[in-house]
Parts: sequence; structure tokens; C-alpha cells
Amino acid sequence: MEMSEEVLIDSSWIKVAGYYSIWDTRYVNPYRRDPSRYRDTLTLHLTDPARQRLARMPLTTTPVTSGFRFRGYRWHYGVDLDLETGDSVKAAFDGVVRVVNWDGGGYGNYIVVRHYNGLETVYGHLSKQLVRPGTFVKAGDLIGKGGSTGRSTGSHLHYEVRYEGNPINPEEIYNFPEYQLKKENLAITAALFNYAGQAARMRAAVQARSGSAHRPTAARRTVSYRVRSGDTLSEIADKHGVSQAQIRRLNDITGKTTLRVGRTLRIK
Repeated sequence: MEMSEEVLIDSSWIKVAGYYSIWDTRYVNPYRRDPSRYRDTLTLHLTDPARQRLARMPLTTTPVTSGFRFRGYRWHYGVDLDLETGDSVKAAFDGVVRVVNWDGGGYGNYIVVRHYNGLETVYGHLSKQLVRPGTFVKAGDLIGKGGSTGRSTGSHLHYEVRYEGNPINPEEIYNFPEYQLKKENLAITAALFNYAGQAARMRAAVQARSGSAHRPTAARRTVSYRVRSGDTLSEIADKHGVSQAQIRRLNDITGKTTLRVGRTLRIK
């Protein structure tokens, strides 16, 4: 017996994995699953040739300009692939478009596609989005045009692969220089998400350094006096309510030191 769940999208029932019964068209990760709790190994079949479910690269060429790593003050949850604004961006696997949205502080114009193999892919910084939520796509279908929208310093495609909302290093799946999948199957285990602990530690370290940098600088008030004609050390001390010894210590002088007119003495 085979059991599955389906969701209703634009009057069509779509068979999905159990956790994908959450259909959200606003957020990249509405699932909030903790990958450290994975106890078993789940094998995902990235392609299914018998059903004509294949894989395609998201761009015509895929030079990686930034990898899946801690960058600046946060973890970079995907890879950046170089492109020119207006280049075609294509669906990586068969599936259904879930999110078409804008994120000014991050992705810019972006698209999330839910795939039959259990993964979701994210395409960020697009100049144009050519699909809408609920659109069925085949691997290689045109879904958008590359750009540099959102938090971006130059045209590129920010490409993510996620499982249950949790990012996976795309280079676990793709050999980008060779322009192909590394494997036909992907084993989902807790170890695949070990970077999460490292990301949390590095983020805490950055925040600690930032907090230190913004801590108020220690300050103190000093009192000084400019020596006038006829002044004596005892008179200056009495006038300011301090001892002669304190003035000598603060100014590295002795009782025999001649006080020159115009010299500045530190009193407190």
C-alpha cells in the first residue's frame, strides 16, 4: 500500500511529501524543522528517468564566484553563479513554483520551486520573474532573468538547495565546473547540516566582537593648573584640596623641583 499527501493548488491536486503539506507562498522556510533531530538516513532520488523527471543546470554556464560558507557576518546559504543581467535562469528539477517574491535586504527578486524529489531550490537577485506560484515547471524551463536586485554588488544568481527548509551546500549535489550532477541520489542525514553549529558559533563571535567595539570607552576627568608667578607647591595643593605628595606623584617631581611660570601641573 502506498500513501501520499496532496495539496490543492489552483484547482489541481498535487502529490507531495508529507512535510510539504505546508503550502506557503510568502516565505522561503515556513517549515521550521530542526535537522539536528534527524536520526535516520533518507535517500532522495534526484532524478526519475522512468517518469521523465530529469535535472538541468540553472544557467548555461555555472562559474562559482562565492561558495557555501560564513561570509562577513553571516552564513552564505547558497552559491553565487556568475551571469550577465538578462541571462536566462532555468528550473533545476521538475516541480511547482511555490514563492515569487521580493526581499530588499537579501534575495531581491526571488523564486522558490518545490520539486518532486523532495528538495526545494531558491533563485535570487533576479531582474525578472517569469512564473507565478502554482506554475508547474519541468527541469530546464525558463523561470526568470538574472540580475543584481536586493543585497547584491554585481549581477549573479544566488542559488540555494533546501530540504525541509534547511539549506544544503549545493556543491554536495553539483559539480559546477563540470556542469553536471555529482550523483543521482542524495542521502539526507543530520551530518549534512553540521555547518549549522559552526554558523551559530561564528555568528556569536561576530556579535561579541561587535558588542565590544560599541562598548562605551572608559573616560575620566583630570584637573590641571598653570603655574603663576609667586606660586608654591603648598599653596597650589591647599587651593585645590589635595596633598603636595599627590601633585608630586602625578607630575613626577620632587620637593626640590623649581616650579617654572607657565608650567601645567596635573592636580587630579
